[in-house]
Amino acid sequence: MLSQGRRVSGNARLLYAGAAIALFCVEVAIALFVNDAFVRPYVGDVLAILLVYTALRAATPLSLRSALATTLAIAVLIEVAQAAKLLSALGLGENRLARIVFGGSFDWLDLLAYAAGGIVIVGIELARPGKGA
Repeated sequence: MLSQGRRVSGNARLLYAGAAIALFCVEVAIALFVNDAFVRPYVGDVLAILLVYTALRAATPLSLRSALATTLAIAVLIEVAQAAKLLSALGLGENRLARIVFGGSFDWLDLLAYAAGGIVIVGIELARPGKGA
């Protein structure tokens, strides 16, 4: 079972911040230069989960479990908003930045990508001896 985990130390926060910046750069590169049917939609979603998680761990005292739950809740809420066509309802359906940040359409496979991202996070954190779990 995944324990609550320790809070993040100052040095660990710097590592999480560096990881978040690196992941952000990768996500921007994917958004600008990749236009395929796998990397951009699914690998990008997995990486987006890692990005939000590392940003939360860098910026807040949340534990592994709390940060992961918050990250997955944000992702699912965005997906629900896509299903409800919230961007269109807000008049932002044609706004390129809004569509890049929040996505354009609901896809059940995105939820699997988010779950995969969560599994990657747990795997990485548990592999860090005495750090994440």
